Amino acid sequence: MTQSKTLETPTLPSEDRSGRFATLTFERVVSAPVATLWQAWTAPAARAVWAAPMPSVTVEFVEADTRVGGREISLCKVAGEADTRCECGWLDLVTEVRSVNYEVVSREGATQSAALVTADFTDLGETSRVTVTVQLSSLAADMEEGYRAGFSAGLNNLAGTAQRTMVLQKRIRAPRSTVWNAWMNPETLPLWWGPDGFSCRTARIDLRSRGEWVFDMIGPDGTIYPNHHRYGEILPQERFSYELLWGENGPKHADAWASFEEQDGSTLVTLGMVFSTQAEFQEARGFGAIELGHQTLGKLERFVGAL
Repeated sequence: MTQSKTLETPTLPSEDRSGRFATLTFERVVSAPVATLWQAWTAPAARAVWAAPMPSVTVEFVEADTRVGGREISLCKVAGEADTRCECGWLDLVTEVRSVNYEVVSREGATQSAALVTADFTDLGETSRVTVTVQLSSLAADMEEGYRAGFSAGLNNLAGTAQRTMVLQKRIRAPRSTVWNAWMNPETLPLWWGPDGFSCRTARIDLRSRGEWVFDMIGPDGTIYPNHHRYGEILPQERFSYELLWGENGPKHADAWASFEEQDGSTLVTLGMVFSTQAEFQEARGFGAIELGHQTLGKLERFVGAL
């Protein structure tokens, strides 16, 4: 977790072993279902939203692969200071139950700390609980205080992010390559995108990293809803991220992602959105965004089935 890397402390003498090892435990009850909390914890696009512990810190993700054997590399940047590098390697992932990862923190090529991080998730119905245990080894300095502050801030951010995150899932009876190609194809995406009765009118479309889709969604009553999607990382046939803007170059509405998991010849599609504010999240829920989103995934399923 990148929040814990901004503490500057003197290097410990090699013979001073006091304070080098610590076991830290953090717990939060979150006002979101465990499925949503899990996505906020694991999805790279969501992690990028809550990673920075405070406004003066920015976190740049160099690599992100949330699966067993995958790793995440991020740079924590503070003005006037050397970047801090964090490497996270995923060792175990049990959906909505547990994650285990190692974390190695370094600065200017020198390793500062190593830790084993275990997160346990509990389903409490409409709410959920995450318990994080950090087994810390401070290598170049006593990092315990920094980890306590960093993980505490990070879990507060995580809780706030999960509370404005919307997650939709649908299992489609088609190979992952087929579903991916129906989505990430500029000719076919506008044919099915949107809820029942809606159509798309495209101004321009470029479904590549740093590409964009500028389009109008037209409702059944003729109402026009301007949209602008700006694409981030794209991992072919696995996932992509994008920003939703209110019209061309308008204010950001949400950070979103879609992931595609092959399951015995079918494809589990996950569509996630972290709304920019809690008010926007509540407004979206109020006008039926969850149902409308499921309708959109239903249109994708029907489109793929007709191929």
